[in-house]
Amino acid sequence: MRILITIAHFFNPNGNGKHASQRKDPRPRLLALTKSISALHQLFGKSQSIIDIKQRLALPANQPQSYDLDVVICTTQGHHLLNQLSLPSHFYQHHPTGVEPMLLGFECQAILRDSLGKYDYYCFLEDDLILNDPWFFIKLNWFTQQAGNLSLLQPNRYEVATNNLACKAYIDGELAPKITANFQNIKKKPQLQGIIMGIPITFRRTLNPHAGCYFLNAHQIEYWANKPYFLDRDTSFVSPLESAATLGIMKTFRVYKSAPEQANFLEIQHFGTAFLSLIGQEIGLSAS
Repeated sequence: MRILITIAHFFNPNGNGKHASQRKDPRPRLLALTKSISALHQLFGKSQSIIDIKQRLALPANQPQSYDLDVVICTTQGHHLLNQLSLPSHFYQHHPTGVEPMLLGFECQAILRDSLGKYDYYCFLEDDLILNDPWFFIKLNWFTQQAGNLSLLQPNRYEVATNNLACKAYIDGELAPKITANFQNIKKKPQLQGIIMGIPITFRRTLNPHAGCYFLNAHQIEYWANKPYFLDRDTSFVSPLESAATLGIMKTFRVYKSAPEQANFLEIQHFGTAFLSLIGQEIGLSAS
């Protein structure tokens, strides 16, 4: 299987500091990007081995679940940290642009469109997201086999910590219905259910389809790319950042996430604790 992953990456320490990409210290953003790219190759690349102690030999491992992986990092106006990455040069390709930083997600869409017919999965990631599940694409493929290509399963984003009120928190809970009402009808096929290894799993249409990422198979990206609104740069969902990542897929697919009872069925880590640390401060902690 061939996978194309596009990453929108931006860092400008002279910004207003509202986002992590605009803080003075580049080290957290550099670490996040390094972890993001490294994990992709460690989880899904072909360079995986098991050490046979008897033979003193490293033998291939996980080869049926290893893929041909291309990672393209999309940057803008020279504001990036790629020259500070301590990663092998073949781990990624650099695609520089001149767009406004919040619109980088649309440039990633253009890369995906221009690569139609070459890959089995077409993906987008913000530069602070880290995959930790080697069965991620197997789960996605299982879901579309059950639900069809017009149903899209989004991962639940989470943060982790050790010294906070919660050790792990999923950060994209439901929005007010009016925020997405113009773009989706969640009453259409509101819930799907399946059984994985004997465990019942529930998937629900979500009022918050945003996850800072998406993972589309070849049929899904072609279907979306043929829509008249594809790459129209509509920024009417929350902000340009969220719109570039989420609005197009929300208009096109029935977007599901696994229910809170099984939120970790499909998940992706958000680097840092910006949201998790709000628990006990701006966000109360439920007694139950």
